[in-house]
Amino acid sequence: MTASVSTRRLALLLGGLAMFGPFSIDTIFPAFPQIGAELGADTMALQQTISVYLLAYAAMSLVHGPLSDALGRRRVILTGLTVFALASVGCALATTMPQLLAMRGLQGVSAGVGLIVGRAVIRDVLHGDDAQRLMSQVSMIFGIAPALAPVLGGWLLGWHRWPLIFWFLCAFALVLLVAVWWALPETHPAPARLPLQPGPLLRSYVGIARNPRFLRLSAAAALNFGALFLYIASAPAFVLEQLHLGEQGFGWFFIPMISGMVLGAFVSGRAAGRIDGTRLAGIGFACCGVAMAFNVGYTLWVDVPVLPWAVLPMPLNAFGIALAFPIITLFILDMYPAQRGSASSLQAFFGLLLNAVIAGVLSPLISDTSSWLALGAAAFALGGWLFWWWELRNCRRKVQVPPDVAALEPTEL
Repeated sequence: MTASVSTRRLALLLGGLAMFGPFSIDTIFPAFPQIGAELGADTMALQQTISVYLLAYAAMSLVHGPLSDALGRRRVILTGLTVFALASVGCALATTMPQLLAMRGLQGVSAGVGLIVGRAVIRDVLHGDDAQRLMSQVSMIFGIAPALAPVLGGWLLGWHRWPLIFWFLCAFALVLLVAVWWALPETHPAPARLPLQPGPLLRSYVGIARNPRFLRLSAAAALNFGALFLYIASAPAFVLEQLHLGEQGFGWFFIPMISGMVLGAFVSGRAAGRIDGTRLAGIGFACCGVAMAFNVGYTLWVDVPVLPWAVLPMPLNAFGIALAFPIITLFILDMYPAQRGSASSLQAFFGLLLNAVIAGVLSPLISDTSSWLALGAAAFALGGWLFWWWELRNCRRKVQVPPDVAALEPTEL
């Protein structure tokens, strides 16, 4: 991928592919009251439309990467988009809550192809600072989705009932299907592909999952993003009940947050080759810490959160996440150059599993209280930083070990 035009086109295409997963989560938030009234579902049941989606997403994320390692990136993405479009039709036609949940699960099964296989595509075609720049460009485009989705969902509800949201998701998937068919080349040629065999695949996953460095980096990324996702999953309660905004009010929460994420991804791309990746990620974690400290202090100080103070910490937190996440992801992919699909899948699995627990268990328990929501997010941010600090400590220790001793130690500290 040498031509700058081709790189920009790839960034737009992979960013679009990464968007339709978050779109499936956030677009339906404004429709929760309407869906609950028509299908006879309470708040806990509606929250399961997120957790079922994420659980299916997480489970299938273990398969998307190895499938693309064995069959090629392009074929797997096209198949996933087709299944997603059909599942969206099923959601639009659902007349009961079990039907909707089943179709949401099918959406989750297919939605991961864009983000997971897309990461592997980036490492197929670019390396080093160029890969960081492209990863950041994709993150910028990806970051638009959570801000645009609930706003768009509110607009769609102004035109028609909630099934229109799923018809829109179907149309979005079909547009991406045509774009991939026309514009995405196969970046993983046949000679480089790995056989799709359950035994070797399982051993590969066990080997990656037993690598302490992989676990530290994956936990750092997942927990750090978990602080933001707790608010995303709790958006219906936070926006409608705590901030007392209407169905068209989700932009007050999402637009500032995603502006910070897009800005962070832009800075990360511009800093590639100028600022050391480890240092840049450290700055990102520091920004998250400051944002969470302000957020906790504010919610403990006031009885009722109000605009703009209630949402001010979100842009800084998202900015810090966008600085750190692409770098951590590239560190993980660089550990396994022959198994990038599997490494990307396993990293995504851990993150998505945590997000499913946040959406299905933690958010319903604490989302009605602003102080508990802030403390929960701060705990995730602190946990992510602690794993990052652990990784830096181990890297420094490895550097300080004499060469003759290092040769006797395991390579995966």
